[in-house]
Amino acid sequence: MSDDGARIDRLEMRLTEQDQAIEDLNRTITEQWRIIDRLTRQVAVLTEHVEEAAGRTDPRTPEPPPPHY
Repeated sequence: MSDDGARIDRLEMRLTEQDQAIEDLNRTITEQWRIIDRLTRQVAVLTEHVEEAAGRTDPRTPEPPPPHY
């Protein structure tokens, strides 16, 4: 019977450790999702700014030479 009790204790310990690992992974994934969401919004804003800047220039007008010319 003591073998069964020790086996149950080991299984309970493993279950507790696995529960903690799952909680840690969930926290990590949640934080990464927040970061990905923030970066996605930043990329969208930057893309909009680039498109607006590109729309302001007339493609028929040549760019002036750089200042070192």
